[in-house]
Amino acid sequence: MIVRPDFLSLSIVCPPPDEGGVEVRPIVNGRDLLADVLPGGVGGSRYLGVAPRYLLDRDGPLHATATPHEARLAWSGCGAEECCGALYMTVTRDGDQVVWAGWRDLANQDVALPELRFSAAQYDAEVLRAGEDRNWESPAGAVARLLEAGLRGRGDWLLRWECELQDVWASRQQPGRIDVILMHPPGGPDTDLPWIQFGMTLPISADDPSDQAERLEAQLTAGDPRATAEVWGGSHDAEQLGYPWPPTAPPFI
Repeated sequence: MIVRPDFLSLSIVCPPPDEGGVEVRPIVNGRDLLADVLPGGVGGSRYLGVAPRYLLDRDGPLHATATPHEARLAWSGCGAEECCGALYMTVTRDGDQVVWAGWRDLANQDVALPELRFSAAQYDAEVLRAGEDRNWESPAGAVARLLEAGLRGRGDWLLRWECELQDVWASRQQPGRIDVILMHPPGGPDTDLPWIQFGMTLPISADDPSDQAERLEAQLTAGDPRATAEVWGGSHDAEQLGYPWPPTAPPFI
C-alpha cells in the first residue's frame, strides 16, 4: 500500500496587539495540530504557537537537516515550561522526507502524537514561504530582528565587555521602542558566580528599519554597554559585581 506523505501548512495568526501575540499554527493534513493535542499546562490551558521570528528565521528550528534537533512548537499558560508546559518535537531530514517525532511536554506527560512524515520538497517550500511572509511584522519588530542579527555577529564586542546577548525585544503594545537585554558575565545562571541582567530601551522612529538597525548597532558597539544600561535583574548575590542594586523593573513587566 502506498502511504501518502503528510502535508504541512504554516498559518501565521496576528491578532490585534491587545488580544495576544503573533503565533505560528502548524496545519497538518488540513487540521490545526496544536488544537488537536491534549490541552497543555495547568488547568488545561490551550497551546499557543511560537512567534514566527523565533521559529521561521533563516536559522530557525523548523529548517530540517540530517542531524536531528528539537524545535519548540508551542507554549502554554504563564510561559514557564516546568509548570505550564511547552510542546517540543524533533525534526530530522530522512532522505526525501522530513520527520517530526519525539513529542514531549514537561508539564503534560500524556502528550502522544504520531510520527509525521512530510515530502521534503513540499516541507522546505512551505517553511521558506512562511519565513518570507513579513506581513505580521511591525516596524519596531523589523528593527529588533535586524539589530539582533547584527549584534549576534559582533561576538568580539560582546566578549570584550564580558556580555552575552539575551534578546532584542519589540512590544506590539509599545511600537515606538525596542528593548535590548544583555547578561554579564555570559552563561551566568549556569554557574555559581554572581550575574547581572542589563537592559536598555531604545526609541524607534519612522525611518527605514535597516537604517535604524545599522545606526543603533554602531551606537551600541562604540563602547561598553554596561556603562549606559540599567540593571534589570540578576542573581541573589549580584551586588558583588559593583553595579547599582536593587535592580530597576524592566519596562515590559
